[in-house]
Amino acid sequence: MNLKALFHWSYIFPILSLIYYLLGVTDESSLLAALGAILLISAVLSAVHHAEVVAHKVGEPFGTIILAIAITVLEVGLIVSLMMAGGSKAATLPRDTVFAAIMLILNGILGACLLAGGVKFKEQFFARSSGNMALIGLVAIVVMTLILPNYTTSEITPSFNNSQLIFFSVASLVIYGTFLMVQTVRHRNYFLPEDDEDTHAEPPSNFISFTSLLFLIICLGVVVFLAKALSPKIEAVVENFGAPESLVGVIIAAVVLLPEGLAAIKAARKNHFQTSLNLALGSALASIGLTIPCVAVVCIMFDLPLVLGLDTKSMILLALSLYTVMLSLNRGKTNVLYGVVLLVNLFAYIFTVIVP
Repeated sequence: MNLKALFHWSYIFPILSLIYYLLGVTDESSLLAALGAILLISAVLSAVHHAEVVAHKVGEPFGTIILAIAITVLEVGLIVSLMMAGGSKAATLPRDTVFAAIMLILNGILGACLLAGGVKFKEQFFARSSGNMALIGLVAIVVMTLILPNYTTSEITPSFNNSQLIFFSVASLVIYGTFLMVQTVRHRNYFLPEDDEDTHAEPPSNFISFTSLLFLIICLGVVVFLAKALSPKIEAVVENFGAPESLVGVIIAAVVLLPEGLAAIKAARKNHFQTSLNLALGSALASIGLTIPCVAVVCIMFDLPLVLGLDTKSMILLALSLYTVMLSLNRGKTNVLYGVVLLVNLFAYIFTVIVP
């Protein structure tokens, strides 16, 4: 083991972030709060880096699953920590964050991958069955958890009562669990990238893998606690900007998804679009299929309100995004037009969040 490797940024920044949090200086000045935001992002990047090391050790498609679950743990931790901190919009924060994550993944990450790969290679090919399997599970969970609450009558607000929340949380876990079984066992070949030189790169040693696993756990904890400490500053910035508080959910989702988005785009630039697709759709499924049940458990245990139903504008944008992605992936090959349309969808979503 080369000791010099332990001075890599992915080991240093989590320790600095932990020291910053333990010092408790987040509210002392705007400059220190900005430093905290930089350390928060660095901790997120470090977490995903260590998840990638562990993922490389276990191989595909387990690697993309580990990345997706790591991202989901970050997302759940941020949501729960901000909900427990209270606030007038705590009940809608999980909905806003999950919806933002879905929109950023489908339109932003997938659109950027389609555009980057299309510009460089004109067309890229992938297993159409893998995209169809992920999308059918995603559509089912999205409709049941984000749209159906608007039309149930047990609660006055667009939300579920406890029995409904438990049922649809279990339903989400069943769908996601079945998808994982299909991805890793029954139809694993649909999700495997084509062989090339990068696929056979030397895996990390056992010591490096164990160290990365340890730092991954440290990073996840640091991100959650640091985000909770910085949440008043984040909400204050959004309020001063004059934007709706739903923008907080977009910020959380963007911070969490940034490193995975970069990894997916990097894969597309290497002509590994199957890996990009696995990362994007796998993260979308994990984001909603695991986040909603986890948040549901917390809300039931602590008797917290939870509003899940989307408004009409959001449902239209969601339907547009899902339909566009389905059309983009139904032929098993890509081009730049699909990427441009999806990115325009993303900009329309962000614009209507800021200017509702």
